[in-house]
Amino acid sequence: MGTRSSASSTVRLGLIGAGRIGQLHARHLAFHVPAAELVIVADVRLEAAEACARTCRVPHAVADYREVIARPDVDAVVICSATHTHVEIIEAAAAAGKHIFCEKPLALRLEEVLRALEAVRAAGVKLQVGFNRRFDANYRRVRDAIVRGEIGTPHLLHIISRDPQPPPPEYIRDSGGLFLDMTIHDFDMARYLIGSEVRELYAVAGVRVDPAIGEAGDVDTAVVLLSFENGVFGTIDNSRRAVYGYDQRVEVFGSGGCIRTENEHPNTALLSTAHAVCRDLPLHFFVDRYTAS
Repeated sequence: MGTRSSASSTVRLGLIGAGRIGQLHARHLAFHVPAAELVIVADVRLEAAEACARTCRVPHAVADYREVIARPDVDAVVICSATHTHVEIIEAAAAAGKHIFCEKPLALRLEEVLRALEAVRAAGVKLQVGFNRRFDANYRRVRDAIVRGEIGTPHLLHIISRDPQPPPPEYIRDSGGLFLDMTIHDFDMARYLIGSEVRELYAVAGVRVDPAIGEAGDVDTAVVLLSFENGVFGTIDNSRRAVYGYDQRVEVFGSGGCIRTENEHPNTALLSTAHAVCRDLPLHFFVDRYTAS
């Protein structure tokens, strides 16, 4: 557990939403970010807020997020609640002068996203969306190579992003679907790496993994073709199930070379026999793969 910085440099935070991702952020803020002080947790299920508060040694737990926003000792809020609540909470937090971190997606409809952005702009507060992969050392090295010209002029981008297993159908129904729930990270990474906006997009998708996902109104397998304003072409391929683990790779090919990242593994050991050269499977899911970011 890190030590606290001086009070003048500490950011006092309120967490809204104590589900899986909320608990993850709570642990990081409580135990791994010295300049952060988590002072209150809210969740519509009070028992979830209280359990999170106990685990992370947070002094206050409530059911109503408005109690978090009303506290004068809260500088910023961390929004990890259900997606359909994000805009309402962003608007309330901005009006109260609180800075905001919000999990993706901000909303499921563009007009709602624009509402949230306008509220933040009008209030003059900061808003960050939870696109953590920008802070991953592997992707940052790819970005640095592009910016420094190490691979010349980029021509092609390929992102592979495949989950180890699909989420349950009840999650699918409220998630916004594969593109807003999963590919959204890859859309952000594509723009971050190439440093250009997308001019044109074409996608094909279907149900290849679990018929229940189709019955819930979603797809589980997709390929996306991107055409950037600077002339680069990109592809993203997604699957909700990679039987060998969490598959996270990227490659950028340019006029002067190529840079790629491979999957991360729990160790670097290779087993070599007369029959094969083997290694252990990749890290299993985002909690393990993207811990640092």
